[in-house]
Amino acid sequence: MADATDHLRQLVSRTRYVVFDFDGPICFLYPGRSAERVVRARAAWLRERGLHDLLTEEERDRPDPYPVLTAVAGRRPGSDLLAELEERLTRQELREVPRAWPTPYADVLVRTWVALGVRPAITSDTSDRPVLSYLDGRGLTACFVPHVHGRPRPPRFPQPYAHPLRRALITLGAAPGASLMIGDRPEDAAAAREAGVAFLGYAPDERGERRFLEAGVPAGHLVSSLETLLRAVREGA
Repeated sequence: MADATDHLRQLVSRTRYVVFDFDGPICFLYPGRSAERVVRARAAWLRERGLHDLLTEEERDRPDPYPVLTAVAGRRPGSDLLAELEERLTRQELREVPRAWPTPYADVLVRTWVALGVRPAITSDTSDRPVLSYLDGRGLTACFVPHVHGRPRPPRFPQPYAHPLRRALITLGAAPGASLMIGDRPEDAAAAREAGVAFLGYAPDERGERRFLEAGVPAGHLVSSLETLLRAVREGA
């Protein structure tokens, strides 16, 4: 526990720029099982167009809307089908914003860091339109704009894990060694590693923690609550 606390203090002490993933570290855009509902709706929409076999069974069953879009981007790049699917998903995301659950301590963490001169950004698989809508509703827009980087339009496949993070660093004018990435997926950790950026995993439950550990992310690089991080930021101020 002491080693983990020391590591967190060291991360905070050298952080001048922080890049958040949106869905998870900032809010839960699809609380409960709502993501599964969205995936089923996207799969049904493709089936109605005779494109049921465009997705694998695994892609249809994953409780995550974004692999569906990624799969179509890889198999129908530049198509009207892809553009329409992306726009439909964006509209769905906008409908989810009022139901989103704020991640505990995220708002105060962002405001505290900004007050201390740390510059934040967001990278996300979510469209920037719902991200900005959520931030506006929480009074956080000024903390992030113009450093909000949603998924590209049209979606690109394949896209290196680190591409969105590197884009955020460029717009911030940030040195990787002075930056921190906060994410809730092993893919976020891979992006940080590729970009040479320190990483902190947000794992609010055992399933999330297990995914990180299986991906080789040390337990000392994980927090189950942003309150732990907020406390370290305040102690280091």
